[in-house]
Amino acid sequence: MHIHTADSPTQLAKDFAQYFADWVADKERVNIALSGGSTPGKLFRLWGEGYGPDVDWENIHFFWGDERCVPPDDPESNYKMAYDLFLEPLQVPSCNIHRIKGEMPAEAEAGRYAEELAEKLPAENGYPVFDMVLLGLGSDGHTASIFPDQIQLLDSKEACAVAQHPVSGQERITLTGKVLNNAREVVFLVTGKGKQERVREILNQEDTAGQYPASHIHPKNGKLMWYLDQAAAEKAV
Repeated sequence: MHIHTADSPTQLAKDFAQYFADWVADKERVNIALSGGSTPGKLFRLWGEGYGPDVDWENIHFFWGDERCVPPDDPESNYKMAYDLFLEPLQVPSCNIHRIKGEMPAEAEAGRYAEELAEKLPAENGYPVFDMVLLGLGSDGHTASIFPDQIQLLDSKEACAVAQHPVSGQERITLTGKVLNNAREVVFLVTGKGKQERVREILNQEDTAGQYPASHIHPKNGKLMWYLDQAAAEKAV
């Protein structure tokens, strides 16, 4: 596990943008699963504004770790955020964009997206392999759309599954733990004082950590990185 801390959310986004540019430079094709949330949003905005070293975006294929069951033009859509902030401004080819169709019936779309992953990605251990997965951390310890009351999705045999937000009941489609832990690299992007208790429990492997889905993300044959701002890292690092 590698832990990187930054003074602010903006600096964290800049630091990761630099890391990503260096990481992707010598690769012919990269398959990455994106996250929603405010912290990735800062990164996406930097990308869209052309911050930092040049990146050959035509070599990168974009997927999503989870999506709300809403249309692609809905303000809550993870796809819409990424598209508006950097995919459209950078004119990323449409054939490189593999969105979860949140407007479709959830169970059917989970199956369809699993089939697309099987078609587009290499496989190991019976599951698709991403080169990189970006993840966030909820204040309840969830990641992607695997919530504490649905922690069984970590062990689902399916590549994609339907989840429900525990408060709103909103349906979501998410990658399961088998896929997340099959990635070559997993990066958590976490900011804010509201996350510091969960970060402390998870990174210090406290007894309470097991109830949080994020604490179970450890790529079997890959690298795990935590990018934290000072507020999130205050009690753990």
